[in-house]
Amino acid sequence: QVELVESGGGLVQAGGSLTLTCAASGPGLSIGHFGMAWFRQGPGKERTFVAGIKWSGDSTKYGDSVKGRFTIASDVAKNTVTLQMNSLNADDTGVYVCARDRQRRRSYTSSEPASYTFWGQGTQVTVSP
Repeated sequence: QVELVESGGGLVQAGGSLTLTCAASGPGLSIGHFGMAWFRQGPGKERTFVAGIKWSGDSTKYGDSVKGRFTIASDVAKNTVTLQMNSLNADDTGVYVCARDRQRRRSYTSSEPASYTFWGQGTQVTVSP
């Protein structure tokens, strides 16, 4: 099976930092040919785009609320995608999920959930005031 597994979530104080990791495994799930993205779903909110990276790793995209605070990066050799989160606030609380773009070598980074597949199980991030 192909799967994405997130890790690194936890409880942090506002202003703190946390780094999430998405590990890909299984046949046909090399991230070297597909864009990757992080989404989150906070309490009482729908899933929203957090950050994405182009298949080639040379372009990134961020949601407005996290721009300047979060950094997405990919490591093809390790088949992982990380999300470095700084200056966390309570609004960042939620379940963070990574996913792979459905389209091989898409020319841009999509922020639409429908563009992605192989959703991970998610990792909980809780930011206390």
